[in-house]
Amino acid sequence: MANSKELTPAKRRNLAELTRGFRGIVLFLFLISGMINVLALTGSLYMMQIYDRALTSGSIPTLLVLSGLVIGLYLFQGGFDVIRSQVLVRVGARLDRKIAPLAHRVAIDMPRFGFSTSEALERGRDVDTVRGFLGSQGPAALFDLPWMPIYLAFIYFLHPLLGALTFAGAFVLTVLTVVSEIMTKRLSLSTRKAAMARNSIADSNARNAEVLKAMGFAGRAVSRFNDANGEHLELQTKANDITGTFAAVSRVLRMLLQSAVLGLGAYLTIKGELTAGAIIACSVASARALAPVDLAIGNWKSFVAARMAYQRLRDTVVALAAADQPMKLPVPSKRLSVEKITVAVPGSGQVILSDVGFELEAGQALGIIGPSAGGKTTVVRALTGIWPVLRGSVRLDGADLTQWREDEIGQHIGYLPQEVSLMDATIEENICRFEPEPDYRKVVEAAQAAGVHDMIVRMPDGYRTQLGPQGAALSAGQRQRVALARALYGNPFVVIMDEPNSNLDGEGEAALTQAIEGISARGGITIVIAHRPSALVAVDLVAIVQNGRMVAFGKKHDIMTPGLQSTARPVSEELQAQVRRPA
Repeated sequence: MANSKELTPAKRRNLAELTRGFRGIVLFLFLISGMINVLALTGSLYMMQIYDRALTSGSIPTLLVLSGLVIGLYLFQGGFDVIRSQVLVRVGARLDRKIAPLAHRVAIDMPRFGFSTSEALERGRDVDTVRGFLGSQGPAALFDLPWMPIYLAFIYFLHPLLGALTFAGAFVLTVLTVVSEIMTKRLSLSTRKAAMARNSIADSNARNAEVLKAMGFAGRAVSRFNDANGEHLELQTKANDITGTFAAVSRVLRMLLQSAVLGLGAYLTIKGELTAGAIIACSVASARALAPVDLAIGNWKSFVAARMAYQRLRDTVVALAAADQPMKLPVPSKRLSVEKITVAVPGSGQVILSDVGFELEAGQALGIIGPSAGGKTTVVRALTGIWPVLRGSVRLDGADLTQWREDEIGQHIGYLPQEVSLMDATIEENICRFEPEPDYRKVVEAAQAAGVHDMIVRMPDGYRTQLGPQGAALSAGQRQRVALARALYGNPFVVIMDEPNSNLDGEGEAALTQAIEGISARGGITIVIAHRPSALVAVDLVAIVQNGRMVAFGKKHDIMTPGLQSTARPVSEELQAQVRRPA
């Protein structure tokens, strides 16, 4: 977890904004807990008055007055308890509203840096964990703990020996709480990691359900899940055994202490040092004094989980804290410059792209070719800002990508990924990128540029067709063309396509070629990563990337000449012939 002394002013502001208003609420809850605990002495005092006053005097009016007063005090105590509970629930909801969007933002970013989907979604579950804890009995126990001295002082006032006995019992239970914390802390962390590993396997199996079914190894996939689940269950069982054991021991100690208080009280009464009413009062007060400790031990597992979740969410806020937003820049319209960029795999740090540089002017289209695993997709991830660059820079009209506001850079860059995945929304919402008030003319224009408008309007619901999870309502080729329309929406200055024709038929490839020509005609820049040469028909520049380096860059006709075969071995004769074919 980030050290608060190392935080920048911007990060401190983010943390202060996160907890703004909560200090006052905590103080209010602390004070109202004090009132609840003071009123909880009502039962003890009532017992003393009944046994020592009403029974000895035989006065019915005294009994009625005492009973009426006690009923009123109990009602006040219950009212304050309801208020505390409702405030805690609303604190959880307020925290959720503040943190959930940030946690989801991190969940979106984490897969870009090598984390699994399950690890990314863990931030959302952290929000649920904290909110659920605040709505449980755990926080009430924590707020009641500081008020234990009230009961100890009350019992000590009745008799010092009873006070010492109760204090000893409270001390033993507190030691049990500390020991429980020490023994479960590391185990809770291991259990969480095992749960994430299990969830990651489950997520992978669900995403590859069709492959598992078609190729008949679903059983082995389930066995793999069972192994991970078994490890998780073993760790969880150990953690539950520890917390359950300490909870049981604390309950037994509480009952022993109550009996000990009664026994010692009876002895003191026989000796004439205590009244009968005081015995009952001490028993009730001691039970109430130790109840928060017992409740805290019983909820310790959820408390540890909530504390760890909050620490991760706090780190999330710190990670998202940044300097002031960059100044708004003019819409780019001149060039894209890639200046000797070096890129490493996030997480591992392995450099897979070195010293790649080129420059494209408005209206130019570049095709990037090369062998598999040569670094082509890494170039795309660097150009779109998905992966950060270690050295060098990517610039639009001379400004580095980091100088553009994140919510604006998407308006200038269109991206068609290699693995097309559409959102669970309508076609219109997918194309317009969830723009709150999309211009229907821009949506139709993008669809027409991608050659998919006619296909969309033939659907029963047209642009309002719900696609379902991952665009399951469309074929692979249709999804790719809708994704192309999404990339073209709003006429971005740079359009980057990674294997844009991998699922296209002849009609789709013709539409792709027209789209690239249209981008060039309006003064945009196109970058196409291709294995199938038909995607390069409309480009005028070609670059060859292999082994993490750019080995050739220039005019398509020059790069694809046989004279460069020694330099660009992956370029086949078939590829040379097809890329020279006119559009």
